[in-house]
Amino acid sequence: MYDIIIIGAGPAGISAGLYAVSRGKKTLVIEKHEVGGLIKKVSSVTHYSGLIEQETGATFAARLKKQAENAGVSIVQETVTEVSLTPTTKTVTTDTHTYEAPRIILACGTTPRRLGIPGELELSGKGVCQNATKDAPLCAGKHVYVVGGADGAIKEALYLAGFAKKLTILHFEEQLGCIAEFKEKLKKAENIEVCLSSRLHAIHGTDQIETLEIKNEIDSSITTIQDPGCQVFIYAGSTPNTELFTELSLEDGYIPTNERMETSISGVYAAGDIRMKQVRQAATAVSDGAVAAINASM
Repeated sequence: MYDIIIIGAGPAGISAGLYAVSRGKKTLVIEKHEVGGLIKKVSSVTHYSGLIEQETGATFAARLKKQAENAGVSIVQETVTEVSLTPTTKTVTTDTHTYEAPRIILACGTTPRRLGIPGELELSGKGVCQNATKDAPLCAGKHVYVVGGADGAIKEALYLAGFAKKLTILHFEEQLGCIAEFKEKLKKAENIEVCLSSRLHAIHGTDQIETLEIKNEIDSSITTIQDPGCQVFIYAGSTPNTELFTELSLEDGYIPTNERMETSISGVYAAGDIRMKQVRQAATAVSDGAVAAINASM
């Protein structure tokens, strides 16, 4: 039995844990994978106040974990399989245990979205990637394709270009959706080509990528590119991890909250990328976690 259970150990969940224990609450954080969530996989953490020099997703996640453990936050690595949110005492069942608490903070974040194109699943780990930090060494001297035009995609493209012989950005819209800072860096990169109005249509190969099909969004024509051994990194957005929370009313899959991070169910809060909001950044996730924990501790 705990005072507060937090599901998810990304920036939102760890922030919530820190604020909860500081208020004397017996707090448990449940994380399926590792502390840090998706941010642990990024090549660098930017635009967050108080970063150390050359902050990577891995170093940021490590500092989150150390700070939480030093503060006395209990963290378990288990997979949540079922939740009961409507009773006064909430229940969280994992693959190994059952936990109870009167307050729950949902900070499960999101999962990277797949394109759903031929060859994507079959060639996952054989050239199709989503983790630049882990797979960048595989790109040395190769042609790399990055799918996506938002900040996250372009930041990873800039990082991967340091390993690749040539890097091509494929984006289905007429303009990139990234910030001005990244656009300026793209202009200075000598081995990056940006292909707009272009969509990755299919990937072919067996033990490695052999050919790519690129669809032109303007005239719907398909171009086949022979590029054996190339690497493809997909950054096509993400979907919220809300499939277990059937007792809540969702909006486009996200959890609506008020400014106190309260959901429609008493005693249930949501924080970070999982909730309905305008801006999804590490800074806003930390803020959400703090607000949720402070109100859950009252």
